[in-house]
Amino acid sequence: MEFSRRISALKPSAIREILKAPADSETISLAAGNPSPEAFPAAEMAAVAAEIFASGAASALQYGISEGYQPLRERTLERARRVCGVGGDGDELIITSGGQQVVELAAKTLLNDGDTVICEDPSFIGALNALRSYSAKLVGVPCNGAGMDMDGLERALREHPEAKLIYTIPTFQNPAGEVMPLASRKRLLELASQHNVMVLEDDPYRDLRYGGEGVPAVKALDGEGRVIYAGSFSKIIAPGIRLGFALAPSALIAKMTAAKQVSDVHSNLFFQVLVERYMASYDIEAHVARCRSLYRARRDAMDAALKRHMPEAGWVLPEGGLFLWVNLPGGEDGVEFCRRAKEKKVMAVPGSAFLCDEGGFSSAIRLNFSLPSIEQIETGVARLGETLREM
Repeated sequence: MEFSRRISALKPSAIREILKAPADSETISLAAGNPSPEAFPAAEMAAVAAEIFASGAASALQYGISEGYQPLRERTLERARRVCGVGGDGDELIITSGGQQVVELAAKTLLNDGDTVICEDPSFIGALNALRSYSAKLVGVPCNGAGMDMDGLERALREHPEAKLIYTIPTFQNPAGEVMPLASRKRLLELASQHNVMVLEDDPYRDLRYGGEGVPAVKALDGEGRVIYAGSFSKIIAPGIRLGFALAPSALIAKMTAAKQVSDVHSNLFFQVLVERYMASYDIEAHVARCRSLYRARRDAMDAALKRHMPEAGWVLPEGGLFLWVNLPGGEDGVEFCRRAKEKKVMAVPGSAFLCDEGGFSSAIRLNFSLPSIEQIETGVARLGETLREM
């Protein structure tokens, strides 16, 4: 069987493959990026679903428009303006099949084969693979503890004047957990303007802040219509509903809509209706506050467990998000470490999975604290500590 050139070099997500691996009840996963089921508003969603089936199931189960269910678009835009400060007069909003689809539609709309995209290094593997699927050339700019290094970005733009797009996760970056400060966000926009490059801001973790001061979205600072903003309902409601949204200049949204019609016609309409009615009937901000409280406790538990069991490792406590980025001491190989940890029935993701260079080496690992319980975090990190001592 002969595959297309575009797909032949594409590798499956390392994280998705880890999650498919057989595991027994004793195996603890610190590998996923999953929200906790305890954070799902399941009872409220069940009540809303029953109401939909009792009075209006036909419209929720029918085809919908590609831009998304209009009441949800309006409610999402209102919250995006209020909470994130994004959504100006020249912008339109489209509901997507998760935040991941925003990256894919942006790539499909803006990139030709071989075009250059500048990314944080490390970065979200799902986005990197989406960009690779359109034969993009990925140029990594290291994170410096405060998001993408702006001097590095300037060098990359100077060395790659053909670059079409900058991809960034400036708030609780995945996997490093870093936050890009306001001055860097402003400079990013200045550099993008100077080099006439679009910016894709991936912002799924903004609601999950546990400390520190909030920073405006890059999109909120954009006066030129240069930023595509990707948001998601996965982290604050549930990931299985596969709902996200894109905010961008209306002309770009029109093209992304046409591209979406080729992919899936429209996002799941039933869940669009359900989410809109849930937000209309319940206090979404109170729910988000409960999510923050739950995840803050688990983040702190993982930090304490690392101090007890892996004090030789290096990490910075993130102010939000779902991950800790841990640097192994002595330059240990993250891939080998995760392989050995799996033998002890604990799973983590090697840092190399997040690199722009797929063959690159990393002595880091990414740990997730939102899915496991506090007891599982303690046991899992203790097993990681044993693995490190044996290495």
